[in-house]
Amino acid sequence: MTDNTKLVLVKILHTVIWVFFNIVIFYLLYAVIINKIDHWVWICLCLIGFEVLILLVFRSVCPVTLLAEKYSDSDRANFDIYLPHWLAKYNKRIYSVIVLIALAILSYRIYS
Repeated sequence: MTDNTKLVLVKILHTVIWVFFNIVIFYLLYAVIINKIDHWVWICLCLIGFEVLILLVFRSVCPVTLLAEKYSDSDRANFDIYLPHWLAKYNKRIYSVIVLIALAILSYRIYS
């Protein structure tokens, strides 16, 4: 298997993981907005917490990105995932803000 083929497979994997976490994050946001605090909200929080822990362990770099670096020497933000460059570049900031908003709403729902 060529490095290019391996990179394509890694990009597909990374994109699938990204889509999964989009579902998790936006379900969390939806649930707290409509005040449907159920077991899925807590599962979402655990999954997000696990993702944060992984990023902390790998010093804010996704381990899938580290894998992709073996097959590419590109310095573009989206070399390892099928996303537009601007979204790949600001991905952590955008989704951190969304998660913080969801957590703020959740806190309001629980403590009010």
